[in-house]
Amino acid sequence: MILKRDQKVLKKSEKIINKIAQGQLDFNIGLELLLAGDYNFKELFTTLHNYIINSIPDKIDFNTEAYQTALNTIPLKPTCTPVVLLKTFSTKIAFQKLALLPKDENKKTITALLWIFKITDTERRNTECLNGCGHFWHEID
Repeated sequence: MILKRDQKVLKKSEKIINKIAQGQLDFNIGLELLLAGDYNFKELFTTLHNYIINSIPDKIDFNTEAYQTALNTIPLKPTCTPVVLLKTFSTKIAFQKLALLPKDENKKTITALLWIFKITDTERRNTECLNGCGHFWHEID
């Protein structure tokens, strides 16, 4: 594989996340792959946090329609802690609180964040990136 000088090689988890977001991999199957074995919560959390922040068009206001749609359609009970935090607090505060949740909330946190990225990145690909964008992660095989 020949890479451009500034092009990054995606980690396995990053490829899975982007394939889920692009509809190339079923959400539940991809989630199982990400959470299989002894996964690294902190690494997945950080990756998803960064991906979500970058997928939202207006970096000042995370209250976009796509973000709100994502929050309201997370495939978890609306009363589970990660969903309540995401809906109750500003994005910045919610993410800080999510990072501090007990270990037994980790899988639900990853599920919620993966869903949010799937929805927000789909919106970005259908608007900002519709006619090509140069994002190498949008061109995974």
